[in-house]
Amino acid sequence: MFAGFLKQQRRVNGVDVAFRIKGQGPGLLLLHGHPQTHVIWHKVAEQLAEHFTVVAADLRGYGDSGKPPATADSSHYCKREMAGDGVELMQALGFERFSVLAHDRGARVAHRLALDHPQAVQRLILLDIAPTLAMYAQTDETFARAYWHWFFLIRPAPLPETLIQADPELYLRSVMGSRSAGLKPFTDEAFAEYLRCLKLPGTARGICEDYRASAAIDLEHDRADLAARRHLDLPLLVLWGRDGTVGRCFEPLKEWQQVASDVRGQALPCGHYVAEEAPERLLEHALAFLR
Repeated sequence: MFAGFLKQQRRVNGVDVAFRIKGQGPGLLLLHGHPQTHVIWHKVAEQLAEHFTVVAADLRGYGDSGKPPATADSSHYCKREMAGDGVELMQALGFERFSVLAHDRGARVAHRLALDHPQAVQRLILLDIAPTLAMYAQTDETFARAYWHWFFLIRPAPLPETLIQADPELYLRSVMGSRSAGLKPFTDEAFAEYLRCLKLPGTARGICEDYRASAAIDLEHDRADLAARRHLDLPLLVLWGRDGTVGRCFEPLKEWQQVASDVRGQALPCGHYVAEEAPERLLEHALAFLR
């Protein structure tokens, strides 16, 4: 995986961020989702690096990146801080402006990054999410059953952390294997890497704090944006899985049109894990949009 990529780590925004980098040309930051790492991009990264300088990073709390301690308000894991990690990393690598391709949790970070640092982001691609505030506000039984981990992970510490640490592989298989495609999209090598990182000290705490922040301080930030009529003002492409929960429970394109001025998008023939289920289709749409 990631032939020719260099694996590095930089101290930015008060945390060590692990990443892989390869390519020449415009900067492209890749951000992954839960409960995974930057390895989700292994089927598309090499092709993207033919056109861009690709930086595939682990979010704080995930993978080999730093895992700050918990705070009462989960502010160390708010999307504003995570977005700051991405901006400072790209600046440290020489990119004042760059594009972002992001999935799931990483897409929520990318949404905040583009709002807080509009001068830094040229184009934005978000995979299989609707805006966080809209998804919480419209939660129904179907969504809650499919995304049970949203509500499990926000329980007070140390309950969810303890249960994850007791059997990390069971947790990984329960979350990733319960989606429309089961475990079929994940290569043995990629799954082993997700499991290795989930077992690292601090990861269980980090992922729980990520979700606790999304259900609390992140919503405060989103409501403040709504009240101030702040919106995304850049080219935005949203793609979601035709067979996934997000497309079934929400109207992603309509929801993003409520918070962004230049939006296009569509469903792809896959489930939630777009980059691993439909890499060719993702590359087709991403390259056309980014170039």
